[in-house]
Amino acid sequence: MSSAVLAVLAAVVASIGYGVSTIMQAVATRRAAGLAVVTQPLVIGAFVVDGLAWLLSLVALDRLPLFVVQAIIASSLVVVVVLARLVLGARMRSIDRVAVVVVVSALVAVSLSGGDQPAVAPPDGFATTMLVSAGVLAAVFVLAYRRGRPLLLATIAGLGYSAAAVAARAAHASGGLLDTVLQPLAIVIVVSGVVAALAYLRALERGSVGAVAATVSVLEVVVPGVVGTVVLGDVVRHGWDPVAVVGTAAALAGCIALAMSPANTAAEAVSPVA
Repeated sequence: MSSAVLAVLAAVVASIGYGVSTIMQAVATRRAAGLAVVTQPLVIGAFVVDGLAWLLSLVALDRLPLFVVQAIIASSLVVVVVLARLVLGARMRSIDRVAVVVVVSALVAVSLSGGDQPAVAPPDGFATTMLVSAGVLAAVFVLAYRRGRPLLLATIAGLGYSAAAVAARAAHASGGLLDTVLQPLAIVIVVSGVVAALAYLRALERGSVGAVAATVSVLEVVVPGVVGTVVLGDVVRHGWDPVAVVGTAAALAGCIALAMSPANTAAEAVSPVA
């Protein structure tokens, strides 16, 4: 089995993990408020699942361009909707079923348009720029935490996940996992990841699961895709540009439709514990 196929499988399993984690976090945010939510067993379990999914995403990012990996990971919304239907008994609309097929089909096309592309070393000054960006994002999150609107918090989460993915792709270019941990970009990965996770929880607590998930999904596909192509040398296979563009657009459209599904709001109906 080729390294590219293994990388795609790693991204798919990571997507499933993120979907499971989303359901767990959405339920937990209805059982506690503020920072107390991080003590919920479901959230602790979700963080473990997130961590495993993130490690798998590192495997994928080492061999595949950002636009491919992030598009696959965004498809975790498929997992969310299906799990909500199976576990929570949520209603699944006809458009949701169509969206699932569209997303899966589009991701196959996007995966084929990328191909095996080992990560390359980032340009000079990239690490400094990313460190400053992570610091600014963390400061904005601290200021927005108490009274920030759900859309703002979801945007911070989406940018945080994007920054972590971009840093992981760039950091992994320097060598193996140990090399990734021992370089400045590791700070960006950790800070951005923590900010994203906390902002996502806060956004889920204060707003609609669907709107929050849609915002995060769009940002974590578009932003890393652009940065990967413009800055980190990610390329589309020769002659596959239309397939990559149409496939990514179709996947995003399907993800947005799924984000607005009643199945995505099912977790909000869970009654808070006394």
